[in-house]
Amino acid sequence: MKPVPLSNPPNPWATTEVEYLDGAPEVRLEVYEDHTRQILSKNDSPDVGFTWSVNPYRGCFHACAYCYARPSHEYLSWGAGTDFDRKIVVKPEAPALLRAAFAKRTWKKETVVFSGVTDCYQPLEASYRLTRGCLEVCVETGNPAGVITKSPLIERDIEILAALARTAGVHVTVSIPFWDPEKARAIEPYVATPLRRIHVIEKLARAGIEVGVNVAPVIPGLNDQDMPRVMAAAREAGATHAGFVLLRLPGSVKAVFEERLRANLPLQADRVLHRIRETRGGALYDPRFGVRGRGEGIYAEAIKSLFQSTAARLGLATHH
Repeated sequence: MKPVPLSNPPNPWATTEVEYLDGAPEVRLEVYEDHTRQILSKNDSPDVGFTWSVNPYRGCFHACAYCYARPSHEYLSWGAGTDFDRKIVVKPEAPALLRAAFAKRTWKKETVVFSGVTDCYQPLEASYRLTRGCLEVCVETGNPAGVITKSPLIERDIEILAALARTAGVHVTVSIPFWDPEKARAIEPYVATPLRRIHVIEKLARAGIEVGVNVAPVIPGLNDQDMPRVMAAAREAGATHAGFVLLRLPGSVKAVFEERLRANLPLQADRVLHRIRETRGGALYDPRFGVRGRGEGIYAEAIKSLFQSTAARLGLATHH
């Protein structure tokens, strides 16, 4: 796989930055270990449908231009661009820490979601097996779980997920924002094709695992028209529920997204940025709870209406 070229907005918290005079170097994968002593993250955002999550990894090799988690790397004194894509932090004690958390008397066996931030089945999971280990802990302890991913690697763990489905319960959501594979490759370059992700849904459903599709993010003017085809294909493959989230561009994500959009889809960039502003009151992002995931205005309402009518027509639940 060809290394990605360096494209990394300056960290707003840094006191210095590096400027390359003779061209940017290629970026290779770097892996770091985080020996944190806590693994459960508690969410109190009203826009997120779960309370507890586990993130075995920080940063994500998928390199999706739109990833709202990119600014989290800035707290490590790294950038939100290629640093986020290629400086990946792993938490090797994640399964042991989760087992310890579940053993506490105060734990009430609430649903734990993998993951709330970066993809728990990104490529490093193939060798580190941290998500697998955590799911095994869920099976052992009878704790319900949810999984959100774009990766076919989840198929490796179908037996574990099926065992959890039979006991404590599990639901999986597969993210498929695009139907056009060329647009998908331009914006989420190291992710499996949309059709391959539909096959993931099919395999999970056949194994008796509750699975749904998340059309996320919806990028106004770029992939909103893909929503009915994605949802129909997912339903045919066995999906039982669906969701959508409007594109979120907090902090440095705005610069990363716009740069990659203009580089990979130059003829569509201005229209897309204009449409995004239509849903955000003239800005590229609105951080308010209740608005940041849905947007406002006529165009945002049209997207919401399209999703709701399509879900109703296909018989897809929208409770997840």
